[in-house]
Amino acid sequence: MDEPTWTMGIEEEYLLVERDTGALITKQPPGLLEKVANLDYGLVARELFSSQIEIGTEVCSSVRDLRAEIGMLRLAVAEAAAEHGMAPIAASSHPFARWLQQEYTEGERYQAITADLQGVTRRLVVSGMHVHVGIEDPDLRIDLMDQVTYFLPHLLALSTSSPFWEGRNTGLKSYRMSVMETLPRTGLPEKFGSWSDFKRHTDMLVKAGVIKDSSMVWWHIRPSERYPTLEVRVADLPTRMEDTIAVAALYVCLLRMLWRLKVENRRWRSYANFLIAENLWRAQRYGTEGDLIDLGKGSLVPFGDLLEEMIELVMPDARALDCVTEVEHARAISRRGTSADRQLAVHRQAIADGADDGEALKAVVDALVSDTLARPTSP
Repeated sequence: MDEPTWTMGIEEEYLLVERDTGALITKQPPGLLEKVANLDYGLVARELFSSQIEIGTEVCSSVRDLRAEIGMLRLAVAEAAAEHGMAPIAASSHPFARWLQQEYTEGERYQAITADLQGVTRRLVVSGMHVHVGIEDPDLRIDLMDQVTYFLPHLLALSTSSPFWEGRNTGLKSYRMSVMETLPRTGLPEKFGSWSDFKRHTDMLVKAGVIKDSSMVWWHIRPSERYPTLEVRVADLPTRMEDTIAVAALYVCLLRMLWRLKVENRRWRSYANFLIAENLWRAQRYGTEGDLIDLGKGSLVPFGDLLEEMIELVMPDARALDCVTEVEHARAISRRGTSADRQLAVHRQAIADGADDGEALKAVVDALVSDTLARPTSP
């Protein structure tokens, strides 16, 4: 079996805040997007709300190239935003923004989505990270999608960055997941036996006029029709760039590990979606601080232990793809906590130092601004 190219790309959706108040902007200033529209690398585009801006890397052949592009794109957006007294934050929710105050972005696609989904879209003031991995064989894409679904809770746990919603501590490390669940065609994908089986089902919705194409199927992981990629969408948006790269590196290594098993006529055991959904809930609720169910053992296991097993499992693939350092960085995330843990700690410390709740939430935004552009600790 020919080995896939394992090319990769990342999309990140940033929230734009006023630098002096920390508030989420409601209307993007003229000229901001144009400032970064014609870069020599990557892509910067509008998102559903005017307060958001999306970046996308070029197709990268290595994790090293991926890191370089993300760094340049974050810096370009930050410099353009600074000219308007604003800053981007890489987080899946704003700590105190009110979703009813947000304005939609103009455009035919966004108008069609809001017309179809109505009030459901009003609450979607959340951001995510999507990682594409190049797998040219469409049937292999479907096969690996079915197997790698087992690890989606692990990737979510490592990326959580949305503990606050409208000024309240939600008690969840990823409140974004709760917001996204209100959309149709979300959650875990069905299990398909082949690319033609997948196409037969999605084409039925297209033929019926329910969706324009399969890009309007928003599962936690989906095969792309436009590109020969398998796109993971379950993750929150990590605030620190090195955390983003670690999650992406783990994902591509997991896919290569499963391909390697397939070459050896083996495969990862398939489990019912409701069992994987239980682990997704635990990752959403507790992040890296909690336990996940080891479905092979049928018992709860600390996330750190599962992470060690996962790193060991993919180490041959990390070596083959030259991303051992990036994969091992996941240990640092588990040890120090995710962006969600950092936000909660900043808020607690500000309150302990005498700040009121509004001041504490502003301190959280300030920390997010700083961490979004922090120099990576990984090479």
